[in-house]
Amino acid sequence: MITLALPFPAIDPVLIEFGPLAIRWYALAYIAGIVLGWRYARLLVARPPVFMTPEKLDDFIVWVTFGIILGGRLGYVLFYKPGYYLYNPAEILVVWRGGMSFHGGLIGVLVATWLFARRNNIHPMALGDVVAAVAPIGLFFGRIANFINAELFGRPADVPWAFVFPTDPSRLPRHPRQLSEAAFDGLVLFAVLVVLARRPGMRERPGRLGG
Repeated sequence: MITLALPFPAIDPVLIEFGPLAIRWYALAYIAGIVLGWRYARLLVARPPVFMTPEKLDDFIVWVTFGIILGGRLGYVLFYKPGYYLYNPAEILVVWRGGMSFHGGLIGVLVATWLFARRNNIHPMALGDVVAAVAPIGLFFGRIANFINAELFGRPADVPWAFVFPTDPSRLPRHPRQLSEAAFDGLVLFAVLVVLARRPGMRERPGRLGG
């Protein structure tokens, strides 16, 4: 194992702080992912075959936002520290301590999508295709925020791009998994889905894009 590694950038996870109010990069990542995903989704639903109006999509964004936040937080509570939160239930609402779970957020989005589609007589698979096409935007910003927070780093590595993360007690050079996922699950996947979403045959069969 090498002892040299790239210096971890000194980026404060808190962008701006006003007394007890703190604006964190992690929160901004969620906002950027939702807003940019919403704008791109509006372009997608305008293409034929049209199955919902842009105005109806605006309503859906509210549903999916709650799905992300509630699912992500409850997923973290149940998957990572159920025993702790069982005895400290008030801490569940303290979202700046602990974090969010991707798996829980995914479940929350799926539930919100199914409920909204059922309530508005929309094909759930067609709506799911739109969600799948815009999801890499949120994944990209979320993983960049994970890197700034020095969390979810990878295994020890001797590659030239390894970092020693300040939150890692071992102080070993580790692979910046967050950046790899931002690149491949974010940028590359988004580019692939953009190409596929432009194909009429893909859009005419609900569920293919999401699949």
